[in-house]
Amino acid sequence: MIADFAQQRTKMVDGQLRTTDVTSAAVLDAMGSVPRELFVGEARKVLAYLDDDLEIAPQRYLMEPSPLAKLIQLAAIQPDDSVLDIGCGTGYSAAVLGRLAAKVTALESDVALADSAASTLAALGAANVEVVKGPLTAGHAANAPYDVIVLEGAAGEMPQALLDQLKEGGRLVAVEGYGNAGVARLYLKANGMVSGRRAFNAAVKSLPGFEKTARFEF
Repeated sequence: MIADFAQQRTKMVDGQLRTTDVTSAAVLDAMGSVPRELFVGEARKVLAYLDDDLEIAPQRYLMEPSPLAKLIQLAAIQPDDSVLDIGCGTGYSAAVLGRLAAKVTALESDVALADSAASTLAALGAANVEVVKGPLTAGHAANAPYDVIVLEGAAGEMPQALLDQLKEGGRLVAVEGYGNAGVARLYLKANGMVSGRRAFNAAVKSLPGFEKTARFEF
């Protein structure tokens, strides 16, 4: 039996996104138009639209659709925005962001994942997405500053390097904390200062390299 991925995308939007307070028409349209099955590998295509994180490499995951959509909605991306997608993996999130923003810099530290993302995005004609390689916690200063930065996994703490790459008025969205302690936060840069606020609870897989640094107290 041949899977009807278009029907599965519609069911994902209606059953996983609309039911979890994703109301942005632009985000719903973007998530409903990007073929998620192309970003998970041949063996996992039948699992592409599950409401779960999907492993794409050791310790690396494609984020569950609902928290991804809610993070993107929280970022309030505008058509002329420049976006940094940190930990783009196989490129699915960058493809979605590319439907919303003027330019997306998709940063990936895993060479194989980055190459896969570049190939799939090129095949889809995502001309406004540039895949770059490098350490995730360092961001990508060459294309900074950014209107929006999105982290594709949970972080223990937020590196200052990323906050420094935000434009004035820029937003960074990320899940901080792990498991049921995870909370999505929105960081805003105003008057040169960055402040954050809690947005919603979210449990997503961690993004390697963003673990909280141990501090010794005397």
